[in-house]
Amino acid sequence: MTPVILLMTTFAEEVTAASTIRVLVEERLVACGTMIPKAKSIYSWQGKIEESNEVVVFLKTTQALQSACMERLKTLHPYEVPEIIAVEPTAVSESYAAWIQKFTCNL
Repeated sequence: MTPVILLMTTFAEEVTAASTIRVLVEERLVACGTMIPKAKSIYSWQGKIEESNEVVVFLKTTQALQSACMERLKTLHPYEVPEIIAVEPTAVSESYAAWIQKFTCNL
């Protein structure tokens, strides 16, 4: 079984986050996407310190699909420089990992 990967990204609007998650789920690149609205981001952009409200998104996929998912997310994302971070969890419950594996590998 290929390891589970958690991808993290942010969006300015919930509707855009939701539509992007839906595409990735429909294309079976991710098994699930979770949105956490009302995050406050403070960051440097074009020589200034910016502050904005964002939606944090966690995408659950497999290591085998990580590159394809990251590339597709980059094409769907509205940001010029989208935050796309992959994290390999040190532990995942067996039943949850099996569900992700089954969903994303039944193409």
